[in-house]
Amino acid sequence: MSDDPYAILGVKREATQDEIRSAYRALAKKLHPDLNPGDKKAEEKFKEVSVAYDLLGDPEKRARFDRGEIDASGAERPRERYYRDFHTAGAQDHPYSTAGGFADFMENEDILSEILGRGEGRARFRIRGQDVHYRLPVEFLEAVNGATKRITMPDGATLDVVIPPGTNDHQILRLREKGGLGIGGAPPGDALVEIEVGPHKLFTRKDDDIHIELPISLPEAVLGGKLDVPTLAGSVRMTVPKGANTGRVLRLKGKGVPRRDGTRGDEYVTLKVVLPDRLDPEIEEFARRWQAGQQHNPRRGLEA
Repeated sequence: MSDDPYAILGVKREATQDEIRSAYRALAKKLHPDLNPGDKKAEEKFKEVSVAYDLLGDPEKRARFDRGEIDASGAERPRERYYRDFHTAGAQDHPYSTAGGFADFMENEDILSEILGRGEGRARFRIRGQDVHYRLPVEFLEAVNGATKRITMPDGATLDVVIPPGTNDHQILRLREKGGLGIGGAPPGDALVEIEVGPHKLFTRKDDDIHIELPISLPEAVLGGKLDVPTLAGSVRMTVPKGANTGRVLRLKGKGVPRRDGTRGDEYVTLKVVLPDRLDPEIEEFARRWQAGQQHNPRRGLEA
């Protein structure tokens, strides 16, 4: 694994945060284990990319890495310790004039043990685990109605993510202590899951409201009637008034996206009058004889 997270993501050191984010998203989509089943090389590369983005995607961590305060894994770089030699008179009274003065180095323990304080039964510092970032594609109705999805973590383990009803596109779900392990007894980091909602063939969403375009026939537009309209929870009966035009919007109250307080948004139905592909001769004859219709100008007011 490269020690340079910039090289792993394929960006320059002066890259903007947006450029880093774009590079990560492109690599994650290409290398994600779900898209490369059984490809160990892609899986390892995905892990490297995730670790690199966890560092560079956080401006504060990135700045500390650039200053050399943390390494590519996000761990603290231990500072070197300096001691002066004393050769003047009375130096024997100085705590470091003899080997006994170096007792705090803890005999037979390595420098890591000294830093963590294991030899003295105390932790000299604690580092919270790194946050891990994921992108999770979900279907439109899964985001609206709620679902449970599974993601693959950098170490190959899986994690079930509960998608709450009403989840928005690009909303980030925080899974507490599901990230990297802490150091010195510190808690793990979090898993930050960004939701990517796919489109729906019928519905579009605006805030908590659902919008749909409903084709209607000429007789239905002229005479009105009761029609079945698709909603998030199935079809419902809706009354179309007589003389309905293309572009008229009808509201189905409470048929939109669920909210946290238990209420729901609305569904807005835009009518669209659609003629048959092959006109009946009777319709053509009626249009020729309909004087009032020929005198009606629906484009009035559009003059430049």
